[in-house]
Amino acid sequence: MEISEKIRSIPDFPKKGILFRDITPLLQDATSFSKAVNLIADHYQIKRVDLLVSAEARGFILGGAIAYRLGVGFVPVRKPGKLPYKIKSATYDLEYGKDTLQIHQDALKKGDKVLIFDDLLATGGTAKAICELVEGLGGKIIGVCFLIELTSLKGREGLKGYEVFSLIKY
Repeated sequence: MEISEKIRSIPDFPKKGILFRDITPLLQDATSFSKAVNLIADHYQIKRVDLLVSAEARGFILGGAIAYRLGVGFVPVRKPGKLPYKIKSATYDLEYGKDTLQIHQDALKKGDKVLIFDDLLATGGTAKAICELVEGLGGKIIGVCFLIELTSLKGREGLKGYEVFSLIKY
């Protein structure tokens, strides 16, 4: 079975006109979940990754597993008010609004080689904000990867200059 068969499409969520790609069925199926994690991790196995950085909430689920599979540390990027220590923030545009992400100021060291993971590439705003946070702390981004890419929204264009990898494209 293909991993893409485990992605459910839900129209008009979270608001009218949005086609939401629900990864819950993939997460519920141990074989598909494992296959997705392994395929993404295998793509980066030969790179020298120090840390995997991922945004909440769905990004944490696969991101943590990918970091474990690569044998590297995991750095959470969260919404405002969720991190308990000194933070750095970035505000960005979503396909349906604006949002802010934060990272601990000591989350990585200058020169750390960072792999960024998120479950979905839509307009690219979230990923670009994470790149800004990582580079603002001195990290070197070796790749930006996604489970799903919505190609019609052209999010990849906002990530020029970075290696972008997505497992599933719609």
